[in-house]
Amino acid sequence: MNDLLLLATLLEGPAHGYALKKRVGQITGQSDMHNNLVYPLLRRFVASGWVSRKTTPGERGQTRERYTLTSKGKDELVRRLEEFTEKDAADGNAFLLRVGLFGVLRPAARERIMALRQNWLAARSERLRKLAAAMDLGDWGKEVVAFLSKQVATERKWTGDLQCKMRKTRHK
Repeated sequence: MNDLLLLATLLEGPAHGYALKKRVGQITGQSDMHNNLVYPLLRRFVASGWVSRKTTPGERGQTRERYTLTSKGKDELVRRLEEFTEKDAADGNAFLLRVGLFGVLRPAARERIMALRQNWLAARSERLRKLAAAMDLGDWGKEVVAFLSKQVATERKWTGDLQCKMRKTRHK
């Protein structure tokens, strides 16, 4: 997932490694992406032809590396984002990353991603319902199951709203 985030961050345009690790941190709401993760990924991307690297002068006389997403890199990013499986559908972060990047995905891929997530949500809702019916969860367990059920219901409504929005934009 880190590799997808880093490649996606380059969609905004060329950037230095330091700016990229800061952006990824902002996107995820976490601390900055660690150097030991950013720079090996960038080297791999350059070696694969997904990203180009250019040495530019820094502000204090040093040199800095500036990274740019290539068309091959954008194609790879889109291909990998569209490779969304049932297993990915269970991962909320993987799903949200793709929704956030729906603008670069084809409509058919968007619809498939939404359908897989909605199927997972429906199955999750049913599992929670069966859990609550089959077991004495106690007061606190009931609270947790109720909370999780509300989360699922909220996301199901949101994904339904997104699907309506997708249909409207497709017919424009």
